[in-house]
Amino acid sequence: MIDTPQALAELVERALQKTCVAVDTEFVWNRTYYPRLGVVQLALAGDDCHLIDTVAIEDLSPLGPLLEHPDIVLILHDAVQDLTILRQTTGAFPLNIFDTRCAAGLANMSSTSSLAELLENTIGVSLNKTETRTDWVQRPLSEEQLAYAIDDVCYMHEVRDVLIKRVEEIGRSKWLAEELATYDKPSLYEDRDPREQYQRVKGAGRASPREFAILRELAAWREHEARRRDRPRSHVLTDETLVYLARSKPQAIEDLAQTRGLNAQRDGERILEQIRNGLEIPDEECPRRPRRKRYDEDVIERKLSEAMDHLRKLSGEAQIDAPFVAARAEVRSLVLDAEDAAPEAYRLLRGWRRDLVGADLHGIATRAE
Repeated sequence: MIDTPQALAELVERALQKTCVAVDTEFVWNRTYYPRLGVVQLALAGDDCHLIDTVAIEDLSPLGPLLEHPDIVLILHDAVQDLTILRQTTGAFPLNIFDTRCAAGLANMSSTSSLAELLENTIGVSLNKTETRTDWVQRPLSEEQLAYAIDDVCYMHEVRDVLIKRVEEIGRSKWLAEELATYDKPSLYEDRDPREQYQRVKGAGRASPREFAILRELAAWREHEARRRDRPRSHVLTDETLVYLARSKPQAIEDLAQTRGLNAQRDGERILEQIRNGLEIPDEECPRRPRRKRYDEDVIERKLSEAMDHLRKLSGEAQIDAPFVAARAEVRSLVLDAEDAAPEAYRLLRGWRRDLVGADLHGIATRAE
């Protein structure tokens, strides 16, 4: 394993001479806000693979020039999570990504396959997946664990070549380029705005605007605390507790003492401060969840069924994996919001998805019944 800063610098220097580098990560995500990175795998070629010991090397910023290089293709499978972790640990915004999952979806293959399934279906390689529950930050790692990690990158160059050929044969190279360009957006790897987190709190659907204002303050504070402590959000305050506080609006430490899942001695004053902040927001500035129009459920289900049938039909004709074009939940959301749907909010109304099927689905959704 690469386990010294000098060895890492030398590896990156070699990698910067390549046109393609396969990348993967192994991490654990248990009782922390951020994943704990254990290993980074790099394959400069099929027979030139390396494991970086991220426990031994604390400063991973030397990987930044490789991740950000505009002329070096980074090959990954289902790339977003790996790239988000690398963004957090290196400070670099990745560029020029080739995601084999995306390419598979546009090559008439399943876009939901695991890497092991993709290797089996493209180059006939069967991986040993017995180490899926490894604690990757524990040391030492066994020979079997090291081999498992290497296998995740050593075939990626070959798989990319196969997928590119299939995509070209189907005539979808432009669509693949458009899809892969979305990985170059820095916003994809940035932490979500803490003041938007209230929108994801479960159990707040019937909250009043004032309760939403308080919830927004509490959820933002929880997010900052979770990041600062590097603990899951629920270890700071659960969603249930947030909703209870927003509705009950306690004003004193004594009011918090009996609240489950809350350390009043440690956090009480700051929690009360967030509640006061929410109460002081002018009525007209309190957040309101957009209200969807009420529809006849029979009409919705009928339109959704027709839209899904049309999606599967056109995807099949185009030799594209239908779930890669859109999930059922996306189509249902478009059906519900069709009259007000904007391209910024719905990828079905943008780019190649719009050209293939999105415009048709919007027509089905807005058709009078």
